Amino acid sequence: MSAAAAEAAPPKKGNKKLIIIIAAVLAVVLLGGGAALVMMKKSAAAEEAAAAEAEGEDGDQAKTKSHKAAKNDPKAVPTFVPLDPFTVNLADRESERYAQVGITLELADPAVEAQIKSFMPVIRNNILLALADSTATDLMGREGKARLATRIQHETSRALGVDVPEAAPDDATAEEAPKKRKKKSGPDLPIAAVHFSNFIIQ
Repeated sequence: MSAAAAEAAPPKKGNKKLIIIIAAVLAVVLLGGGAALVMMKKSAAAEEAAAAEAEGEDGDQAKTKSHKAAKNDPKAVPTFVPLDPFTVNLADRESERYAQVGITLELADPAVEAQIKSFMPVIRNNILLALADSTATDLMGREGKARLATRIQHETSRALGVDVPEAAPDDATAEEAPKKRKKKSGPDLPIAAVHFSNFIIQ
């Protein structure tokens, strides 16, 4: 029996060595796989950061293109938000004049409609002030109404938090005009257009 035990002992030591070698190989494989996984995650994170940066630079341009495409698409249905009518005293000094104006806002993005409802008190205030600054003479002609529409577009956009640069004065000299044309175009406004549904001056 002692001879049989002696013969059985060497194979057990061989088995232990084999198990140790296999465990070492597995440890090396697992460590290598872990390192590869970490490198892949870092690479994916770098790609995502680069994509986010590119999207940040081109996001506004893509948004503008999509708005223009939607506007030019005859099948696209625009979003309109009619406002309650405005009645305001005008800035005429020689006589007391007032205007009754109905305004409808055309939105560049339908999602802005909820924001307009939230900011309605500020929007109405800005529009009333813009109307009260005008005289009857300012608003009589088509050009005057077009200027008022542009001003309402800007004032409404400001109420929504858009940084709209101040408009140049109407009496700008000829020398200043070319400089103003060279300036970059302003930000895309959430109000695509302003439409008058009613315009009475008395």
